[in-house]
Amino acid sequence: MNKKASTSNKEYDLSRLGPGVRGKYYQQAVAGTNLVLLEPELARILRDSKSVNRALRLLVDAAGASTLRSAATRRPSKKTTHSAG
Repeated sequence: MNKKASTSNKEYDLSRLGPGVRGKYYQQAVAGTNLVLLEPELARILRDSKSVNRALRLLVDAAGASTLRSAATRRPSKKTTHSAG
């Protein structure tokens, strides 16, 4: 352990923190986040969220925003399943 880390930890009283709760902030964290994994060749080109967003906006503009918006808001059809018995 490095010397700086070991001396700074003495000022914290970890017993006052109480037990941790797994997943306590999970819903809040994912609510406003849309995380995607880029393939390595794309990650080399699109190095940060700004470049990814710029590329996606260009794609939306090129495809026609109204077409993409209507597809995104389209509700899936309700299919009923009938049992065979």
